[in-house]
Amino acid sequence: MAENNHSLLKNMINMKDSLPKRQRHLCDYVLKNYQSLGLVTIQELSRESSVGVSTVMRTIHSLGYSNFNDFRKDIYDESLTETTNSQWKLRTSLEDVVEGKEYEHTLVRMYKESVSLLDKSLNEDLLESFDRAIDMLVQAKCINIYGTRPYKPVALYFEQLIGEFYPKVRQLSHDSEIVFDKVLQIEKDEVLLVFAFEPYTERIIRAAKVAHELDIPIILITDHISCPIIKYATTILKIEVSEDKFSIIPTIALVEAMVIEFGKRFSGDSIEKLNKLEKILKENYVTFSY
Repeated sequence: MAENNHSLLKNMINMKDSLPKRQRHLCDYVLKNYQSLGLVTIQELSRESSVGVSTVMRTIHSLGYSNFNDFRKDIYDESLTETTNSQWKLRTSLEDVVEGKEYEHTLVRMYKESVSLLDKSLNEDLLESFDRAIDMLVQAKCINIYGTRPYKPVALYFEQLIGEFYPKVRQLSHDSEIVFDKVLQIEKDEVLLVFAFEPYTERIIRAAKVAHELDIPIILITDHISCPIIKYATTILKIEVSEDKFSIIPTIALVEAMVIEFGKRFSGDSIEKLNKLEKILKENYVTFSY
């Protein structure tokens, strides 16, 4: 048995790339679905992950388990820590019981989904990672930002918000063809903020790998602990995403909270610069005022 349930997920993340293809596929499946696997049988896990039972056994042996029951127990213990996720699944289950529901307006449905995603994302791990990420941003000589489709707009939004009062920002998302040139220019006392959500692009994975090899601190904002960049990241901000609807609302909420908290650390300078910007925009008829 692994030493504790957290080491199970950590070991899986660290080891999966060195495993054969089918075992690696199983690890990715477990990392994405561990919250719902606590009571699964070995046959069910085999079927749901589309690998053979023998592959399941070889994988858990590679992870240090002598039998499936010990592996499943650690998975179950880990799922119990996900209280917000359990609440979400309970609500979903209750809603699914109701049959013959009338059509629900798309806007209403999307609003409800967004609230649920925000509720699922907010947990102790995210709060702790958030504080570490802000400390890294504050201490960094420059903030480098990189996001690829379809999260490039979120990376640009972060730059726009923070750039209104903080000038030491470099955007890497505009031209992915020269991203490696840009990464090589990052100093060790700077930080790289990466937005990486499934499906992950090969370029963002390789760019993070290069940054890691250069000892550049990386803040990763992602959706799954199976994200290939996790092993390169210094701090990980994991948020929930919808399985059937595309939504960036949790990511936007996180970005706005980061900018607000970052701005508080420089409250005097930040407010002064924002006031000055507001005055200049009005004087030059960029913004309308009565």
